[in-house]
Amino acid sequence: MAQVDVINQKGEKIDTIELDEKVFAAEIKDHLIQRVVVWQLAKRRQGSASTKTRGQVRGGGSKPWRQKGTGRARAGTSSSPIWTGGGVVFGPHPRSYAFSLPKKVRKAALRSVLSSKLSENKLTVVDAIELEAAKTKLFLETYKDMGLDGSKVLFVTPEKDETLHRSSRNLYKVQVLPVEGLNVYDMLRYDKLVLFPETISKIHERLG
Repeated sequence: MAQVDVINQKGEKIDTIELDEKVFAAEIKDHLIQRVVVWQLAKRRQGSASTKTRGQVRGGGSKPWRQKGTGRARAGTSSSPIWTGGGVVFGPHPRSYAFSLPKKVRKAALRSVLSSKLSENKLTVVDAIELEAAKTKLFLETYKDMGLDGSKVLFVTPEKDETLHRSSRNLYKVQVLPVEGLNVYDMLRYDKLVLFPETISKIHERLG
């Protein structure tokens, strides 16, 4: 079992916690991390790009000019793809870019990123964060006391924490997620990861 210090919101060490090596000291598999990131981003794509075929373009019903005698190339319709304003050949149409990925691949990628954060000393465990009110100023004080000032930080709470979320939502360097929303892409986007003891227990249940 790997051990990590537990600090309070003032940045003082108050305890240690044991981490499951199957989750936080797993083999780092970069190829699986890449597959999961591509899977996540594909699911987020709107897929709303759309073009009209020659049959959907307005107009084009009558022949632009007679077949012979004008000196110009023959033309049957102005909706032809070779005409400006005509239809598009093999253009994009609304569709979903999502694809399926096995659960064991997604879990292995999560273990890889968690293990990477721990090995690079980018994982912090805090006992609790209690704010008197949902104010950015109060959150910033705690953020600095914990030694996180200047870092992009992802906080993963054991359950939805409305106070923490509202007090940090104006800070572009900070994101607060409940443990159910823990994902590979967001962990990679932020330099440091802050977990709570209850969060770690739920991660062990999910990935251990």
